[in-house]
Amino acid sequence: MNEKRTILFVDDEVRLLRSLEQAMLDEPYDTLYAESGAEALKLLEENEVHVIVTDMRMPEMSGLALLKIVKEKYPHIVRLVLSGYTQVTTLLTAINQGEIFRFITKPWKMEKEFKTVLAQAVEYYNLQADRDRLVVESAALKERLVEAGITE
Repeated sequence: MNEKRTILFVDDEVRLLRSLEQAMLDEPYDTLYAESGAEALKLLEENEVHVIVTDMRMPEMSGLALLKIVKEKYPHIVRLVLSGYTQVTTLLTAINQGEIFRFITKPWKMEKEFKTVLAQAVEYYNLQADRDRLVVESAALKERLVEAGITE
């Protein structure tokens, strides 16, 4: 059984963050909220985060700039974009440079769309974590078999 996963929501609109906080009350995740990219990076240093959901257009640090840093420093975190800004070139840049799992356009349907995507992102994280664990266990088993002279 996988442990409880943490989702970090990043948006400069405080009302949107409060709305998300209310919507997530009954969900099986730990949640964190940041009003800026800088605040998000600080939370990432202090907490184990599994999924990040960020707005694209924020002052000081864009969502794309934040996701590039997250991709580099925390490559296992599943990255989602939540934005009302849907210009195709921006979408493609975000997807290509930040390796975005999903791009969710505002406004969205909380139950049918948003929560479903969050569940898919957490499941994707869990699958990646399981795969990584199995790779390590397989390598360790192979090493023990070689040491025991059972295989080369």
